[in-house]
Amino acid sequence: MLGVIDLPTYLAGLVLIILLPGPNSLYVLSVAARRGIRTGYTAAAGVWCGDTVLMTLSAAGVASLLQANAVLFGIVKYAGAGYLTWLAVGMLRAAIGMWRARREQSVEQADGAGGSMERPFRRALVISLLNPKAILFFIAFFVQFVDPGYAYPALSFLVLGALAQVASVLYLTALIFSGTKLSAAFRRRKRLSAGATSAAGALFLGFAVKLSLAGV
Repeated sequence: MLGVIDLPTYLAGLVLIILLPGPNSLYVLSVAARRGIRTGYTAAAGVWCGDTVLMTLSAAGVASLLQANAVLFGIVKYAGAGYLTWLAVGMLRAAIGMWRARREQSVEQADGAGGSMERPFRRALVISLLNPKAILFFIAFFVQFVDPGYAYPALSFLVLGALAQVASVLYLTALIFSGTKLSAAFRRRKRLSAGATSAAGALFLGFAVKLSLAGV
């Protein structure tokens, strides 16, 4: 179908890959829990745009260039790791502020100030784009399901990318609505909110370390 081969296997692999936790999905969940459904979808839109750019670059052969050029790959890799570290430090600092806060009002004011400066779409977009392993994944995964004899391979990539985006929309939507339910518990229990923020910061720091140690 349109140069796509073994579609059931592609869909099964896609579901497993989408469900793996990563910085994109964790950030969307965090934003939805802190700021609600609308802002959660704003962050999700940044992820979808970033994924679209990566898919386009992969189809154009940029992933192969990164894979062949160790220096270029290293630059992108460490830039991504640095950005994730910066996000992790910000989350951990916010968590420390929550732990130290003695009154509920001061916690709410601190949360509101941080949220007003945050740009969920832009931040999610940058998280997506500064991930060289994602670019390599798209090219390595997609090419397995493109018929080399098909006359229009770009159309095949388009079909595969559209299916990937549909799966991402469904998954992130589930996370967004889960996050809004968590937000009610966070508002009632400030210790829970501080603990969750600490855990998110630690996870982002782990993502940064994992990315910095990744090879081509």
